[in-house]
Amino acid sequence: MSRRGFLALAGAGAGVAGGVALVGCDDASAGDAVDAADAVDVVAFHGAHQAGIATPAQDRLHMAAFDVTTDDRDELIGLLRAWTDAAAAMSEGRDVGEFGSMDGPYLAPPEDTGEAYGLRPSRLTITFGFGPGLFRDAEGNDRFGLADRRPAALRDLPHFPADALDPNRSGGDLCVQACADDPQVAVHAIRNLARIGFGTASVRWSQLGFGRTSSTSDAQVTPRNLFGFKDGTANVKAEHDELLDEFVWVAPTDDPAAAWLAGGSYLVARRINMHIETWDRTSLQEQEAVIGRDKRAGAPLSGGDEFASPDFDMTGAGGTAIIPPSAHVRVAHPAQNGGTHILRRGYNFADGTTGLGRLDAGLFFIAFTRDPDRHFIPLQTNLARHDALNEYIQHTGSALFAVPPGIEPGSFVGQQLFDR
Repeated sequence: MSRRGFLALAGAGAGVAGGVALVGCDDASAGDAVDAADAVDVVAFHGAHQAGIATPAQDRLHMAAFDVTTDDRDELIGLLRAWTDAAAAMSEGRDVGEFGSMDGPYLAPPEDTGEAYGLRPSRLTITFGFGPGLFRDAEGNDRFGLADRRPAALRDLPHFPADALDPNRSGGDLCVQACADDPQVAVHAIRNLARIGFGTASVRWSQLGFGRTSSTSDAQVTPRNLFGFKDGTANVKAEHDELLDEFVWVAPTDDPAAAWLAGGSYLVARRINMHIETWDRTSLQEQEAVIGRDKRAGAPLSGGDEFASPDFDMTGAGGTAIIPPSAHVRVAHPAQNGGTHILRRGYNFADGTTGLGRLDAGLFFIAFTRDPDRHFIPLQTNLARHDALNEYIQHTGSALFAVPPGIEPGSFVGQQLFDR
C-alpha cells in the first residue's frame, strides 16, 4: 500500500472516531480528498532551479555531506540517477522504490526505511551539491574525468580569522540538503539516500537543524536565532527576481569551463557555535550594541521598524555612533560590502553539551550565492575581522558546493556535467 493509500485509510478511521465518517464517499472521492490535502504540502521537485533554494524556508533541516568511495564514473552516475528518482518520489510523499517500505519480498530488506509511512510530504525539498573533491581528490587525481569542468570558484573556502574548523565537520564530495516542516520527513530523506549510496558514497558529516533563522519569502515573518534576535531581516527573498538573478543564480557566461552550472548556484555551509552561557550573562544594552538592533522589534538602533534602513551616520550623546562601528548589522550590511547580497537559509542547532558541560548549540549557516569569490568570501572576511559578534561565536565547520541547475523529468541531477 502506498503512503497516500495509508493516509486515506487513516483519514477515514479518524472520521469514524470523531463521528464524521465518510459515508457515501466512494474510494475515488476519498483518495481525491487526500491527494488535494497532500498537494498543499508538495513542493515541485522538477524545474529550472533546484527546490530548496528560493523555496520559502521550512522549519526543519537534515543536511549531509558524502565522500564518494568509488572511482568508477558509471557507478557515480548510477548513484546520482538513483538519488534523483528517490528524491522525486519522497518530495511527492511516495515511498522509495518499486515496492516501498511494506510491499516487497518478505525475505529481502525493504526498499524504503518506512519511518515516513503515513506522514504528509511536509513541503520536503531535497537539494544536491557537488564539492571540489568530485573533480579532483585530495591527491589531485581526476577520478571521474571531470577536472576540466570544475568551476574556478569551487574550492575549499579559505581559513578565515578565528576559524577553529573540525575536519570531520567540513568538506565533502557531495551534499544533500533536506528541508521539511516535519523533522521525521527530513531525516527519512537523508537516511534513504545514505542507504542507497552504501558502497558508493559514505556520510562524512551531517547536521540536524530546527527553527529556520532566515525568511526566504516576503510572506514569512522574520525568525529569531538562539541569541534571541531576529535574524535575516534583509535576506534575499523568492519574490526578488532581480536580486536572485544578480546574486544567486549562476549565469551561462560566468565561467566558460562550467557552462553546465548555469541556472545553479553555490552553497556555503558554516557551522557556527554560539557561546550561549557567555551571551546569557551579557546585559541587554551590550547585546543590542553587538547586534545593532532592538531585541524586541528587530529595528535598527537608529530607529524605525524592523525593515527601516539603518542610519549609520546617526550619533548620540558625545558624538558616538548610535549603531557602533563593530555592530553586526553595520559590518554585514550591503552598504559596507560593495552592495553584496546573499540568500541565507540557516537553521538553529543544539547537539547536546560539550565536554565542559556547555551547550553545543548555535547557527548552522547556509547561504546560496552566484559567485563565492565576489560575494561570500569578501563578506565573511569583513565579518571575521570587524564583527563584535565574534566574541560570542566560533566557526567550527565549513564547506562549499556547486549546486547544479534544476532537474527535468527523465534526467538526473547534474546530468549536464557528465554530458559531453
